[in-house]
Amino acid sequence: MEKLIHPEISYKIGGVVFSAHNNLGQFCNEQQYGDFIENEFIKKSIKYEREKIVPLSFENEFRGRNKIDFLVEDNVVLEIKAKRIVTTEDYYQVKRYLVAFDKKLGILVNFRVKYVTPKRILNSSAKS
Repeated sequence: MEKLIHPEISYKIGGVVFSAHNNLGQFCNEQQYGDFIENEFIKKSIKYEREKIVPLSFENEFRGRNKIDFLVEDNVVLEIKAKRIVTTEDYYQVKRYLVAFDKKLGILVNFRVKYVTPKRILNSSAKS
């Protein structure tokens, strides 16, 4: 049996995500979900960074163009969406963030659905 990556942090994030969906429903915007999640992280003393700027990918790239929604406990990238369908591009976005920050686990959550289902995305090449 393979080892689950960051199980305790994942469990905490899951609780916060489900709380956000239960309290706000499925028709808010990403910023509103982000604000709720941030408040829950503060209440639960979960260490996080919000809208952390992704390191530059190439020379002369505009700084600040890409930001992750949350970096939780300096280990897990949390990306939130509020759209009808999560696309392959959304998965690629999380994967890019994982590679850029050398993190093993990303969680992608779409709040626009009736039942929220966090998706775990792994970066097998990460060292941390």
